Amino acid sequence: MTTTKEYIQENKDRFIQELIELLKIPSISADSAYKNDILQAADNIKIRLQEAGCSIVEICETPGNPVVYGEKIIDSTLPTVLVYGHYDVQPADPIELWESPPFEPVIKKTKTHPEGAIFARGACDDKGQLYMHVKALEYMTATESLPCNVKFMIEGEEEVGSKNLEWFIKQNQEKLANDVILISDTGMISNSQPSITTGLRGLSYVEVEVTGPNRDLHSGLYGGAVANPINILTQMIASLHDKNNHITIPGFYDKVVELSKEERAEMGKAPFSLDDYKQALEIEDIHGEKGYTTNERNSIRPTLDVNGIWGGYIGEGAKTVIPSKAFAKISMRLVPNQDWEEITELFTKHFKSIAPKSVKVKVTPHHGGQGYVTPIESIGYQAASKAYEATFGIKPIPQRSGGSIPIVSLFEQELKSKTILMGFGLDSDAIHSPNEHFGVFNYLKGIETIPLFYKYFTELSK
Repeated sequence: MTTTKEYIQENKDRFIQELIELLKIPSISADSAYKNDILQAADNIKIRLQEAGCSIVEICETPGNPVVYGEKIIDSTLPTVLVYGHYDVQPADPIELWESPPFEPVIKKTKTHPEGAIFARGACDDKGQLYMHVKALEYMTATESLPCNVKFMIEGEEEVGSKNLEWFIKQNQEKLANDVILISDTGMISNSQPSITTGLRGLSYVEVEVTGPNRDLHSGLYGGAVANPINILTQMIASLHDKNNHITIPGFYDKVVELSKEERAEMGKAPFSLDDYKQALEIEDIHGEKGYTTNERNSIRPTLDVNGIWGGYIGEGAKTVIPSKAFAKISMRLVPNQDWEEITELFTKHFKSIAPKSVKVKVTPHHGGQGYVTPIESIGYQAASKAYEATFGIKPIPQRSGGSIPIVSLFEQELKSKTILMGFGLDSDAIHSPNEHFGVFNYLKGIETIPLFYKYFTELSK
């Protein structure tokens, strides 16, 4: 039988070109102007799943963007793997910081990807990683080596909070029944040291609006006598952290579970260079909650960050006004046991309480989700670990991620199955940022590794 390496080598150029064609589609879910591109991306995935060997493929309508569903059932007595991914992408702004157009993919060599990386919005998050699974299925069907059943659920709203995925899952629980869920929307430590994400942070995302006078005012005539909403908003935001960068919202840490010294010591075994970290980001020093390392701050500790702030006049030249309104978007990354809806309520109550009477405050929740932890004793984790070790030649390290995939906890709640996070991206791949990219090595290594997960999961399930 043709090995995965042989099959990949024979089809390498086609695999890359097919991904490039998908990356050309600006399927931005946050902007309704790209609705047709969303539909085009869904059609592309449908066609590729059919070509890869799925016996049933459907574009399923939802109240929002469609879900692409596919399946290949070979024996109802065998285990079923459900693959989840998303075909929507983040907006490409700021466009001027891209070295090449975000939807005109190019392959360039980098320090971390000397064999080349594909630069495009969605390259790593999540089209490149999603497409590895499509090509892995193609290999298994072409060589008649698929050892179990497989289903695909590919959505188009992940980057806006998976607004309608819960609705879709509740409508299709029997169709989506599975033994394990497989997702590649995370990363690993390096190309020489793989890792498996075992924990995700939850998320609470809100928008705040501070209103002062009923119209923009002349800053000379009214300055110093009327509250400036931008001044007030920045003061309120600054008060949300103390001098130790501890979040000051009452009750915020009540359900945060402190990891033991032993657990923190295990985390500390992952290779990490603080100097390389600072150099890669071009910063003089790090910043964060006192008493925790950099890797702990961005994985096992909750955070609060301003993602955008605006108000007043920001055009060319000068316009001396006191604005009527000021706005900010704020995200809070949460750790397991913190309930995102409860945290949103705590934030809203506190933010309104610290506002002076000279302004009015409105807090609008956008979306959120719970954190998640995968036990390393599970069959799914063991299968993934054996698969990585087989293709990389070294055992992967379990690692908690600072990112959020809110639907993972939803999957366990509704489908009663565990999720395995087999990511192949790197921290340096600039997801959500200008010049996002995904290594050609990582893309092809994912296609090589995924079939082994199916093999080992089927064997361990007996």
